[in-house]
Amino acid sequence: MEFKLYSQYALPSHHLVWTKNAISTNQADPFCSTPAWQITFHDAFAPGRRLLIESSDNSHIAFAEHIVSPTEVYLTPIESHWCFGCPLLGKHAVEMLISFLPDIENKYATPPKILVSGIRPDGVLSQRLIQAFAPKFDIYIYNSSTQGVASLQNGLDGYLSRRSGNHRKKLKKQARRSTELGISYERVCPMSAQEAEATYSRMIQVELTSWKGIEKCGMAETPAREFYDIMLKRLSASGDGRVIFAKHEGKDIGFIFGAMAGNIYRGQQFSYDDQWKDYSIGNLMQIEKIRWLSEEGAKRYDMGPVSGPQMEYKTHWTEKHLPIQAWLLVKK
Repeated sequence: MEFKLYSQYALPSHHLVWTKNAISTNQADPFCSTPAWQITFHDAFAPGRRLLIESSDNSHIAFAEHIVSPTEVYLTPIESHWCFGCPLLGKHAVEMLISFLPDIENKYATPPKILVSGIRPDGVLSQRLIQAFAPKFDIYIYNSSTQGVASLQNGLDGYLSRRSGNHRKKLKKQARRSTELGISYERVCPMSAQEAEATYSRMIQVELTSWKGIEKCGMAETPAREFYDIMLKRLSASGDGRVIFAKHEGKDIGFIFGAMAGNIYRGQQFSYDDQWKDYSIGNLMQIEKIRWLSEEGAKRYDMGPVSGPQMEYKTHWTEKHLPIQAWLLVKK
């Protein structure tokens, strides 16, 4: 057991085991539990932290050290901003963490507080944490959110059959209008860092013309710009990035971007030129994305958080909502 400093853009040697465990352990947000999300956050947001990353017996733990003062230390998920992913993966992950605690506590003046995210309140991990920690730790709910999920069973037709009649009617009308306007779509799956860089440059150019770019509150701003840049390049090694561009007369007017985790797709960002705001470009790109995923045999579309006023639109696109929580464990 060792806390390590990782050089920027590096991946731990057992990242493949980590990814496998994230995909196979019934996470509410599998992709955000993989190193493609977790280590990318570390690189873009807080590369100076020491990390505790260990795999054993088909289980995995991944934490970051956060030192506020000599007497106030935290172990947090590596991605601790949104708290989407889970740092404890696999049947024996809680046992592994418990076994490391004596050595961990000996490193500091006071026992560190432990933040565990991505917990499904009705899942097995919540029960394992209570059984292992409740006798000696106070357990607090640090935050909570709800993830939106859409089944891709039976492809695009199956997906549309689970939407309301009114929603289907609007999508059909929007698609007909886009055809009349000559809007087309380009699929991109970067397979090298160079392809990822070129793709990301196109995405940023679209972003700058969007309302988020105009108001300087989107992914063209630091550190989000670096975060998604690193992510797309990292995904190119496995070919798991998925980008669609909406185009009109040869010009990019929109993009939608996400990534695969096994046969589950996780949406990340979409944006479109503000001059096209009245033409439902976002909806049209969603349908094109679902068409592509269906052709590839994807089983699920994870759309991320559905809670909050800016996320309400996702309720029309998802039919299953998965609550997740982050718990703070404080030694009594």
